[in-house]
Amino acid sequence: MKASTTRQRFIPMTLAVATVTVVTMTTAASPPDGATTVRHPAAKAADSAQAKPTVVLVHGAWADTSSWNGEVDILRRAGYTVRAIGNPLQNLTTDARTVKDFLKSISGPIVLVGHSYGGSVITNAAAGVSNVKALVYVDAAAPAVGETTGQLSGSTSALSAPPSKLFDAVSYADAPAKASNLYLKKDVFVTKFASSVPRDKAINLWATQRAASTVAFNTPSKAAAWKTIPSWYFISSGDQIITPESEKKMARRAGAKVTVYPGGSHLTLVSDPAAVSKVIQSAIAAVK
Repeated sequence: MKASTTRQRFIPMTLAVATVTVVTMTTAASPPDGATTVRHPAAKAADSAQAKPTVVLVHGAWADTSSWNGEVDILRRAGYTVRAIGNPLQNLTTDARTVKDFLKSISGPIVLVGHSYGGSVITNAAAGVSNVKALVYVDAAAPAVGETTGQLSGSTSALSAPPSKLFDAVSYADAPAKASNLYLKKDVFVTKFASSVPRDKAINLWATQRAASTVAFNTPSKAAAWKTIPSWYFISSGDQIITPESEKKMARRAGAKVTVYPGGSHLTLVSDPAAVSKVIQSAIAAVK
């Protein structure tokens, strides 16, 4: 920018003489040699706000967005934008497409978090979405291409019992052939799925659970975003649904940073959201 020049001009007027300041400006691609550009503090603050990633939380089967309530509260109070979004729980391919479409609506970096079957969904949804900078798996599945979520629970999982002892199967509109919605039976939900949650609350969660289609668990994964996106893994040692051994194997092949939580259950995200949020914040801190 050139310096401004000031001169007096006498403008024909009846009673006054006006002093006019004429400012000429030119723009340059860079400041002169030796000059320092000083940015306004408000601009720096805006840059800082833009650099903060949006945290997107994807729930798993037999749950809904409310399973993330504790994490949403903690992360929001820490100053982050957080979105817990609905997972259809119908088909891995279409569920992932639904989440991917939501991700594309967000500008700026994203930390994408999945619980349980939601881990399979984020593994597919993040593929090809360049602003997803970190994946966080919370007691979750992280399939390779061709694997199904149902294959990843582990040999000692409570889900290895006969389906008739685990689920109430219900038909649903426009279901594919032989598909049904599955609800976890009360005893399985309270003592296996949510064993770290106070019993009364666990019963309420059982009563309000979202059904998941058999198709969701049997659809082969079409992508493995953990191959190219840094990942973090939260593993509850007391998880009886996806076993810690299975999760450790998936974390190892993904090269994930692992946190093993002593105790807990498949719903540690409900019973101890502070521990889960700490791992999410570790992923946030790594995003550049």
